[in-house]
Amino acid sequence: MKKKLAAFFSLLLVIIVNGQTVRYIYDTAVNPDSINLVSLKHERTFLDVKGDKSLFISENKLIKDSLFTAFRAEDKEGHKKKEKDFKSLSIKKDLEPAFFENYIVKDIPGQKVFFYDKVAGREIFYQEDRPLKWEITDVKENQNGYPAQKAVTNFGGRVWTAWFTKDINVSDGPYKFFGLPGLIVKLEDENGDYKFDLVKKVKIQNAFEKPNDSNAKQSTRVAFNGDKAALMLEAGKNRRLPDGSAKDMNFGSGHGGMRGGGMGKMSGERGMHQGMNNNVGDFPMRDTVPGNSSLRNNESQNPIELK
Repeated sequence: MKKKLAAFFSLLLVIIVNGQTVRYIYDTAVNPDSINLVSLKHERTFLDVKGDKSLFISENKLIKDSLFTAFRAEDKEGHKKKEKDFKSLSIKKDLEPAFFENYIVKDIPGQKVFFYDKVAGREIFYQEDRPLKWEITDVKENQNGYPAQKAVTNFGGRVWTAWFTKDINVSDGPYKFFGLPGLIVKLEDENGDYKFDLVKKVKIQNAFEKPNDSNAKQSTRVAFNGDKAALMLEAGKNRRLPDGSAKDMNFGSGHGGMRGGGMGKMSGERGMHQGMNNNVGDFPMRDTVPGNSSLRNNESQNPIELK
């Protein structure tokens, strides 16, 4: 009897552990405009690790997408009311815009990174095709409360310095960075335009998960910008009225983010798909066409990936 009870509780423990998500919370500082002198913008980003998968997402996007997921669970009347409430919150700026507006999903043991965006309500994604080549140095320091070791890599046209700790046996880090023998607890580029500092580690029983889209379009990193434009054009054609006139699509570009990211409503990675950002879920967007002032403004902003 004792053996059966021990086996039962062991199985229960395994189920509980596998059902938990460990969230690594980073204070993230971003220079939104490298041309003009502006203050760094701070927001919290989350690296949610569950089993051998991880999800990188900003706190503000997580809140918005969690709300949107709740809308879908309501009946039609309730959904309309909640959507109205959501837009009201957005207008009041109770929900701050997220700089990292995308989902980044990693298969940790497979060393695969997937970047997800959304255009006109349809998901589009690509698998990152540039491997990270780390130079691990002998330099060791305490960083953000952990004994850490320094590593350097060149990615997206920037030189990045990472500090990783072997005290946390997770080969992962913020944004697209991973592959070191421990968790990245501090990361910044050579110009100080992007900084990620681990501030907290928490366990979550029912963490938010990226919604699955059976109609998602798979692209490549190189073709991503063009495929997004094609989806926008397709959406415009599908929304034309019977008399041939076009409906008001209310398209819009938001911030850039890794925006690009930013773990999408989901906007594009700045520098890779500027001016093509859209709002959360199925909410309308404003048009981003050549010559649009919002697109021109995004061109002056500092992308996390320069190439």
